[in-house]
Amino acid sequence: MDRNIARLRAKLDGLGVTLRPHLKTAKSVEVARRMMSTPQGPATVSTLREAELFAEAGITDVIYAVGVTPSKLAKVIELRRGGCDLAVLLDTVEQAQAVASASREAGIIIPALIEIDCDGHRSGILPGDADRLRAIAAALVDGGELRGVLTHAGGSYSARGDKLKDFADTERKAVVEAATILRKAGYACPIVSMGSTPTAHNAVMLDGATEVRAGVFIFFDLVMAGIGICKVEDIAISVLATVIGHQREKGWILIDAGWMAMSQDKGTSKQEVNQGYGLVCDVSGQPFDNLILADANQEHGIITVRPGSDAGLPALQIGDRVRILPNHACATGAQHQAYHVVRGACDLVEDEWQRFGGW
Repeated sequence: MDRNIARLRAKLDGLGVTLRPHLKTAKSVEVARRMMSTPQGPATVSTLREAELFAEAGITDVIYAVGVTPSKLAKVIELRRGGCDLAVLLDTVEQAQAVASASREAGIIIPALIEIDCDGHRSGILPGDADRLRAIAAALVDGGELRGVLTHAGGSYSARGDKLKDFADTERKAVVEAATILRKAGYACPIVSMGSTPTAHNAVMLDGATEVRAGVFIFFDLVMAGIGICKVEDIAISVLATVIGHQREKGWILIDAGWMAMSQDKGTSKQEVNQGYGLVCDVSGQPFDNLILADANQEHGIITVRPGSDAGLPALQIGDRVRILPNHACATGAQHQAYHVVRGACDLVEDEWQRFGGW
């Protein structure tokens, strides 16, 4: 984890932009403090529950990077009154009008960023849609504040090799174009925010951007390894499980970690190497040859040799422990209440860091 943080921080320092880490992956104050450049932030969250609990821990420079709804603005105002400089995200005139109206009624200015669609992956408006950009900005500043523009190249998860660099540059160009349109129309646009873990690690030039957001880089996972962003040995999160049985005629080893422990995320199923529900390692974190968590019930996991491989099953006995590397660190982390902190291959638990969920 420490190495992953240092790697991305050095990369972005060299490109002259701020890292605004996304705290949704870890959902842990202890992890957040290691990700951020100051105790106050900057930081990104995906739920107001995250914003609330991180604010209680003194993290006050926060962007809530999911489109805001009118029903959530009362909580936003409460957090801002409590000292959290929380900015929201929107991409319609209706949202901007709601933010402006709530700001006027509360006597509290709510800052917002306009979401830009850089790759057709999800939400946001097209970067060159000047009329919509100006209309949203005009509605917003009638009580609220335009803090900037933001985009996320979610489509980069399907890219490989040099195409990742192309995604990073497309992402950068999209927010810079939108910011330029708004500035020419007379609107301040101090934050030009972009980012995903794949593009953050593959950007070559970030001129015009002010910050980069990334989240899963903190732990990495098998999806990131499949994209080529990290190596398996960079994955800093695993689920420790115990062998509870065998079905030798089927080539199965049973463990006490099913989809309740791993989540049902099978994000590698569309990649070149399908890791099932996770990659199986020995207790020190060294992967077995082509051994995967191939199937899962609620509390039972089924370990098998990867289909098509001529590898053999390891001689694991009842009570032996294995580590399962997850497909998706965010989803697997969400199944647990705490991280047990170990250093390298050592199994000595140095600390226990609480994590939380909810909205």
